[in-house]
Amino acid sequence: MIRQGELVEIEIQDVSSDGNGVGKIDSQVIFVPHTVTGDRILAKLIKVKKKYAQGRLEKIIHPSDNRIRPRCIVADKCGGCKWQHIDYGHQLEIKHNQVKETLNRIGGFTEFEVEEILADTDLAYRNKASYPLGMSDNGNIKAGYYREGSHQIINLNQCPIQDERLNPLLAEIKQDLQELGIPIYDENTKKGILRHLCFRIGKNTGEILITIVITKPSNYKLAQQAPLWLERYANVVGVTLNYNPRPTNVIFGEETELLAGRLYLKEEFAGLTFTLRTESFFQVNTNVAESLFTWVIDELNLQGHETVIDLYCGIGTLTLPIAKKVQKVIGIEFDKIAIELANHNAVINDIDNVKFMEGKSEVIFPELTTDADVVILDPPRKGCQPEVIEALLKMKPRKIVYVSCHPATLARDLKMLCENNDYRLERVKPADFFPQTTHVETAVILQSTTTH
Repeated sequence: MIRQGELVEIEIQDVSSDGNGVGKIDSQVIFVPHTVTGDRILAKLIKVKKKYAQGRLEKIIHPSDNRIRPRCIVADKCGGCKWQHIDYGHQLEIKHNQVKETLNRIGGFTEFEVEEILADTDLAYRNKASYPLGMSDNGNIKAGYYREGSHQIINLNQCPIQDERLNPLLAEIKQDLQELGIPIYDENTKKGILRHLCFRIGKNTGEILITIVITKPSNYKLAQQAPLWLERYANVVGVTLNYNPRPTNVIFGEETELLAGRLYLKEEFAGLTFTLRTESFFQVNTNVAESLFTWVIDELNLQGHETVIDLYCGIGTLTLPIAKKVQKVIGIEFDKIAIELANHNAVINDIDNVKFMEGKSEVIFPELTTDADVVILDPPRKGCQPEVIEALLKMKPRKIVYVSCHPATLARDLKMLCENNDYRLERVKPADFFPQTTHVETAVILQSTTTH
């Protein structure tokens, strides 16, 4: 029988959905972070339960062929990336298997194919970065990501997964903030002003927004500094302040103030022009998102006469490209700023067959009197509310497109949609929006079993 504190030698046989290596001693499952399938390791057991144990990697006895040298010098400390030690090809294999296994285990699906995972570059892909700010022991400003499992900031001057054009801004603006002498917010005392340093870049246009999150509205020193950043960096088109006074882990507050330039950047996506703000949602991996949305549109084989409803539509990232292919689209989104941007994006792209509605999908969608040929779902990680599932089964659109960032809630919702044979699982396409992490995006197309 294994005991807490014991050193054990194990072989890692798999990788769990939360990214930890999985090994066994007799019938006891052992989870060990920072390992990969094929590693032979020495681990110290730090928690032992009846059915499983958690271990800490002490030594790699024999490395797996899937193990590589991390390309980030703080990969063993920073919580931003969990899989820097895993060969990218194997990362894709793990994610592909995760989607298949979860749809089977939770969804109960048995006869289906998971298509090849969409992927692009495994580094320099993020078009947005939000760095919490802190103070080091010697009084210097820190900006970076939290150490895994804590709120201790790992100080960064560059990050290999963010767009390379943002790296010079991180180090230099951090130094500017140091010289301005504005107090840094302390999570423990709830005192201070500066909370986060945020960047967003248009992957295809190069336009950049700088946003500082603060606890108090307006700031004279930052107002004076903002035009200097605009002058120094040719690609920076706007500097904004976001006001978030709440003691919360949520990064952005509800109010944003323009300091210099404009509130938004322009991005080219799926053949259209989009305006984005730092605090509005947009997929962080532009290239793979565009590939996935193109796949969705191609697979729908739209003929031009269809009516489409897009739930959780955001700024219209998928709504507007689809509007170019159909007769009518309705987009529903809870976030007020996203709706404003969606309407603006429709106007600048001369798209007039789309209607955006502000509100919760679970409230608006069940009350719609419009029938749809296709309904698109792109909910947050928690998945769809029961009211949405019930309304879908009542409306019975010919096809449902479900885009998900969480295989478990995807499988749960698909099971409810398909369990009475109202729909069948037609296509499953995973996409790697988040290389070096455990997260995977999946697009699923459901086909109604009723002839329309």
